[in-house]
Amino acid sequence: MPKEKVTFQGHDGEMLAGMLELPSSTPRACAIFAHCFTCSKDIAAASRISRALTRHGIAVLRFDFTGLGNSDGDFANTNFSSNVDDLLAASAFLETKLMSPALLIGHSLGGAAVLVAASRLPELKAVVTIGAPASAQHVEHLFSDSKQAILEHNEQTVNLGGREFNIKKQFIEDLARYASTNHIGTLRKALLVFHSPIDNIVPIDEASRIFTAARHPKSFVSLDRADHLLSRTEDSEYVAAVISAWASKFVPDENAVEQAASVAPGEVRVDEADKKFARTIQTDSHVYLADEPTKVGGGNRGPDPYEYLLSALGACTSMTIRMYANHKKIPLEDVSITLRHTREHEKDCENCESGERMLDVIERDIALVGDLDESVRARLMEIADRCPVHRTLENEISIRSNALR
Repeated sequence: MPKEKVTFQGHDGEMLAGMLELPSSTPRACAIFAHCFTCSKDIAAASRISRALTRHGIAVLRFDFTGLGNSDGDFANTNFSSNVDDLLAASAFLETKLMSPALLIGHSLGGAAVLVAASRLPELKAVVTIGAPASAQHVEHLFSDSKQAILEHNEQTVNLGGREFNIKKQFIEDLARYASTNHIGTLRKALLVFHSPIDNIVPIDEASRIFTAARHPKSFVSLDRADHLLSRTEDSEYVAAVISAWASKFVPDENAVEQAASVAPGEVRVDEADKKFARTIQTDSHVYLADEPTKVGGGNRGPDPYEYLLSALGACTSMTIRMYANHKKIPLEDVSITLRHTREHEKDCENCESGERMLDVIERDIALVGDLDESVRARLMEIADRCPVHRTLENEISIRSNALR
């Protein structure tokens, strides 16, 4: 995918260094990625997630905050407010360069920054946080041993992640302005929260605070086994795939017809999400994931293929029963379906000379809730067998594979 080094003016006129990652065709949306505290735009999580999003048609600007990475300025003179202002400057630059950002993605303290900046960007559609604290003041724990010295002497050198940084009193005073989570409740943007239950830098309780403070639409995704920096490639790839699928609801692809990966109505396209088992499944309106369980070498990022097969049958069965019940005005309060797939020895062929044959069996338990007599229940069970997917699975199916170049 093409990428371009860019520079633009930050909050105080200093030049900020950025990398604009572009999809191979016209982008359907733009995003800004805000990196973690004292990190840079080139941290693995930022670059991997940005590149992965371009494969889903989203252009991403990742940049270094003032005084970090390749950007100009003195870190000691910055604070959380200046990070927020740098984000607004990045948005203005991206609007001039390409289009207004529809997504803000923030990692760690960058997540806290995008939650504040979002309310000042009226064209923004959605916000994503990854391992983020609910308030900026949480970052104080990283230099808590030096806080008193900073307040007394106005400035102190502290060690953060193996590197030394000068922290000034004004930095701590500025953090105090952002101790509340009230701004999250007035976000008025779709929100997606990622967090790992084993994050030892920002505990998952912070994600709970964000989610509780936010109003709908909001979603939470647990990053099982991921560390705070998302150092494993598969975790970054997973985050990018989920962001793309989730964002499609709030940022529709207006250029779908022009995109190489476009899907015609009635078709399903499957692409690799990683080089193991994870796959992105795309229809003309939706994107979702399939994977295999970890016990067979997968990442367990989504249902496996047979679970999707059972889901198709279960969903179709439930829809068919509900449609019939509504049409006949049957007092059906709820329908719940549980499905299992097994393979059994084919009874009529236990002693076949050709060897052992197996029969695929799908068990479908249907719970019908409501004031229904036995005749009505029996009728609804008959209707379940008229589900179109049920009929398709019971028919003889011919699968024709066409080799494409």
